[in-house]
Amino acid sequence: MKAMIFAAGLGTRFKPWTDQHPKALAPVNGKSLLQRNIEYLQRYGIIEVVVNVHHFANQILEAVEEANGWGSKILISDERDEVLETGGGLLKAAPLLGNEPFVTINADVLTDLNLDALLQFHQQEKALISFGVSNRISTRNILFDKQNRMQGWVNLATNEFRFPPESAYSADNALQELTPKAYSTVVVFSPEIFSLISRTGKFSLIDVYLDLAGTHKIMGFDHSGDRFIDVGKPESVAQAEALFD
Repeated sequence: MKAMIFAAGLGTRFKPWTDQHPKALAPVNGKSLLQRNIEYLQRYGIIEVVVNVHHFANQILEAVEEANGWGSKILISDERDEVLETGGGLLKAAPLLGNEPFVTINADVLTDLNLDALLQFHQQEKALISFGVSNRISTRNILFDKQNRMQGWVNLATNEFRFPPESAYSADNALQELTPKAYSTVVVFSPEIFSLISRTGKFSLIDVYLDLAGTHKIMGFDHSGDRFIDVGKPESVAQAEALFD
């Protein structure tokens, strides 16, 4: 099995570090976020990893070369011409990911979610996409029915709702009938995903999920209680260092 780590982002919330470095190389207790996620994947036997690059791409390439991939085989998906966000980045990396199920994770997320359990869930559900979710507090949430199947998305801060085409749900009934859960960015994809993505250029994975959730099985795997942190801002580093040695 292969994996992809999304490391191309500009990291605007992580300034001033990202004025001179990619966020993926921000250190947490002496190890970069990128190294930590490569080692996380290794614990589940995943040693072929695609990393997309854009912002200070050369620094990531140099770090990977110097560390010999931290023991993994690293394949680079080069987005230096244009950052494509998570959906566009995934589509560009398709030739590197092959024809088997694969895992993705954002470089700035640290977690101890049990990948084996997520993969087993994905297989049991015969899903197109399965991803980690939890009940942690978040303004942006994915909406699930009682079978843990994705039915929409909501920004609770702005009261913006998004649903798949021809959804049976609306802003009027969604929060009464569906459960909002926070997205953890750890995702298992079946390889058929690439033939189903209709978008091109720059777009997010959330766009892909919403395009397909009405016609394909997109499932949420609740891992509430696991360690998890989005190292999105400089002040998050201290919290991450307290959680992860």
